[in-house]
Amino acid sequence: MKKEIICTVCPMGCRITVEGEGENIISVTGNICKRGEVYASAEFCHPVRILTTTIKTDNEKTPLVPVRSEKPLPKEKVMDCMEVIRKQVAKTPIAMYDVLVENICDTGINIVATGAVK
Repeated sequence: MKKEIICTVCPMGCRITVEGEGENIISVTGNICKRGEVYASAEFCHPVRILTTTIKTDNEKTPLVPVRSEKPLPKEKVMDCMEVIRKQVAKTPIAMYDVLVENICDTGINIVATGAVK
């Protein structure tokens, strides 16, 4: 299998081609730096994403609070995580970096507030 990945590690935005099957990588080409090779290999085998969104609050003046995952989540779990988040209503007050959802979808990763609501 061949996959083209645009590297986001630095501003160069290299178009990197990774060839392999599953976790067995045969070749990585198109990267200018070593960091691009590492990024593309990880993206090929186990793609992850930081999830940023909002959660409803119980405050009428501030009905939503911005949130994000503490660490990158497995890409295949992002939509499942969004289903859980859609059902949440956070109780105010909320401080920056308060954990609003613990261990989302059994990933071991928390969803934290990136804003405050009094």
